[in-house]
Amino acid sequence: MSYRKGIEFKKSEIPFGAVDHYTKGQSYDDLKHLFAEILQNKIHGICFSLYESGQQPGDHISEEQVVRRVNVLKPYVNSIRSFSCIEGNEFIPIHAKKNGMGTLVGAWLGADKEKNEQELEALSGLVKDGYVDVAAVGNEVLYRNDLSEQELLDYIYRFKNEHPDVPVGYVDAYYEFSKRPALAEACDVILTNCYPFWEKCPIEYSFDHMRKMYYEAKHAARGKKVIITETGWPSQGQSIGGAVPSKEAALKYFINPQLWAMDEGVECFYFTSFDEDWKTGAEGDVGAYWGIWDKNEKLKF
Repeated sequence: MSYRKGIEFKKSEIPFGAVDHYTKGQSYDDLKHLFAEILQNKIHGICFSLYESGQQPGDHISEEQVVRRVNVLKPYVNSIRSFSCIEGNEFIPIHAKKNGMGTLVGAWLGADKEKNEQELEALSGLVKDGYVDVAAVGNEVLYRNDLSEQELLDYIYRFKNEHPDVPVGYVDAYYEFSKRPALAEACDVILTNCYPFWEKCPIEYSFDHMRKMYYEAKHAARGKKVIITETGWPSQGQSIGGAVPSKEAALKYFINPQLWAMDEGVECFYFTSFDEDWKTGAEGDVGAYWGIWDKNEKLKF
């Protein structure tokens, strides 16, 4: 997840008009009950938050910590998405599969070519061992300018040629696949992040704005499957334009896309499972409050 400057919500762009479609007129207590009902019936997927307070990417995380967090999620989630395949992240798909869950497994790519090879080798091993349902070669690499488009395409095609029996994609914002047809062509499946919050969209228009994002990616996919790999809303922190974090807004944003995805048969991974302190920084204090569970693994609602 990244804060994307230069893209801003415009109310005139909303094509549907079903404002707060599933949550309109619901009280806060109603929202909490609906949230609990959705979780009890299991959501399709969730992004796995690996790090406890005092931990951050680059730290080596124990298998025991991963097992504990997988056990928290398994009653409520059918699939887990992971972002890396090293430093303890490799345990996520292993234990998800052991608990009968699906997996979307990512190799984290960046400017460090040696580390990229470690990630891809580890992802390859997980594929060969049967722990990967969908492989993601890179996450928001182009947004960070860590690799050129051609470098990224080379990685994707190389991995596809090595593993023709697993769907391979790349994760980025919905608009990247429209801007870069060669990228959409390279992917077996389009893996799109959709964040109305970062585009300064008020919560009352966020549901339709998210759908606009999805359909833009779907148009670029030209018949390929589209998976929403990240979408969510923070429960507290600073506002971004008209996008205001709150518990009520987070509840509404969880409910609307989840019920829509179930109705439409769209695979959607909510961002994210647990609050993580390390995500402050470029995102500000709001970065630490995207979880359904707090940093102590307690459900917020």
